[in-house]
Amino acid sequence: MGPKGRGPIGKDVRPVGADGRRPDALLDQHEQALRLFGEYVRAVTDGQWDGPTPCTEWTVRELVGHVVGEQLWIPPLVTEGRTVEDVGDAFSGDLLGEDPAAAWDRAAAAAHAAFAAPGALDRTVHLSYGPSKGAAYCAELTADCVVHAWDLARGIGADDRLPDGLVEFSIKEVMPYADTLASSGAYAAPVEVPPGADAQTRLLALVGRAR
Repeated sequence: MGPKGRGPIGKDVRPVGADGRRPDALLDQHEQALRLFGEYVRAVTDGQWDGPTPCTEWTVRELVGHVVGEQLWIPPLVTEGRTVEDVGDAFSGDLLGEDPAAAWDRAAAAAHAAFAAPGALDRTVHLSYGPSKGAAYCAELTADCVVHAWDLARGIGADDRLPDGLVEFSIKEVMPYADTLASSGAYAAPVEVPPGADAQTRLLALVGRAR
């Protein structure tokens, strides 16, 4: 079972740099994750949009719509300082229109610009589970985008090997709260990691996916 809902998820407040990441390094990882997901979006063929994905509740189109929605939440929450309640259902319904790749490109560009704005990573962002630092929100959505890139790759039969740097980043991000993901509804329960598993397999196991 995949993550549920379209709103931001959020964790406890963490100060910028608490995990040892420099803001520029975090923004670079975020940009790489967005680029990776965008490459898979552009690889979807006309006949694949209604196909299944590892997120068993979502088709390819619904998965892409979910990740587009996550990016659309970022500017109002990070740049405008709005709350989840303020935004309401503004990003419900079909977010892809007739050109899903263009919808993704617009949402991803706006999301990255919001996080890259001066001071954005230090701001407190009001998410559905409470306040979070902008840096923590950015790291969380970076890892989420990486995992969903794998979901999308599997859904369309593309090469699902993820970049090593993004995998290692995502493991470090997910590991501290992996045990709570299933109960939060964000992901399925972790699965057993086979002996000698590589980093990508370990990441996927943390978020309830088996290769």
